[in-house]
Amino acid sequence: MKTNFKTDIVRNYLKEFPNTPSRSLAIKIYDENRLHFKDIEDARGVVRYMRGLNGKESRNRNKNKDLHVKKGTFKLNPFNLPISHAEKAKVFTLPKNHNNILFISDLHIPYHDITAVTTALQYGKDNQINTIFINGDIIDFYQISKFTNLKRKRSVAQEIEAVNEFLDILNKEFPNVPIYFLKGNHDKRLEIYLSVKAPEVLDIPEYQLEHLFRSKEHNLHIIDDTTLVMIGKLPVTHGHLLIRGVFAPVNAARGAFLRAKSSVVISHVHKVSTHPETTIRGKQIICYSTGCLCELNPDYTPFANNYSHGFAHIITEKNGNYQFKNMQIINGLIVN
Repeated sequence: MKTNFKTDIVRNYLKEFPNTPSRSLAIKIYDENRLHFKDIEDARGVVRYMRGLNGKESRNRNKNKDLHVKKGTFKLNPFNLPISHAEKAKVFTLPKNHNNILFISDLHIPYHDITAVTTALQYGKDNQINTIFINGDIIDFYQISKFTNLKRKRSVAQEIEAVNEFLDILNKEFPNVPIYFLKGNHDKRLEIYLSVKAPEVLDIPEYQLEHLFRSKEHNLHIIDDTTLVMIGKLPVTHGHLLIRGVFAPVNAARGAFLRAKSSVVISHVHKVSTHPETTIRGKQIICYSTGCLCELNPDYTPFANNYSHGFAHIITEKNGNYQFKNMQIINGLIVN
């Protein structure tokens, strides 16, 4: 096929629509350039030639191979369905050498409980942990909550400052220990607030938690809440995307099982619970919910909430197997 006006036309379309199947693109080209192509198949033939899909001999004749694609590239959509913007599930796997983990969550700084936090950190020091994992809600963001605020509490700036003070302490007490932080629903409040009130600044780096929490300085790795974290073979999620709405089981671990149908660890509900299951094939499934490290009687639920302080200790092996110790704290004492 000689280089002519047809290939020039098709080249421009291929550059503008590189991911469109050949026939779909040929229909568009023909509809918009009927004077230059006999029919759709004529346009499709040029598209396939430019993409190097007409066989080895044709590919060899075409010296300009910048638009070539691998055979079968567009066969995943045989019915030429519209382009999909669906995203695949995101999974983050903790590095294998980060295998002695202090697992904490729901500090809701600056409404953290100093005695509970101290107990968890001391346990981490005594057990020489090499990784800290914060499973959501490190900060409260009270002032920008979508719920009615009954009291004028700490400002957003004051809360952020308190979080940075806490991260400074972690770096001092656990030098060179990486900190992984999976966002929870409270941590997402700033992003949600900006998306509604000031979407124009949402993508400015200075408004991101990575910048506000000085992540590079603090050896802090921030993970979005829509990502499933794997600690060895153990799935981890904050919990607000698993247990939500009117579904609020008394045994949070059992509630997590009913949704996940798999072993999983959640936080979010501020309750220490464990729920084991055995499948018909004898496979062991255990779900956990971990306690919080914040005040147990917040204004929005001052009593009879069944909240409890707690944290976890996770040890993983090279093959992904794990030991999980679900700790409860009462008056500064571990009572697991």
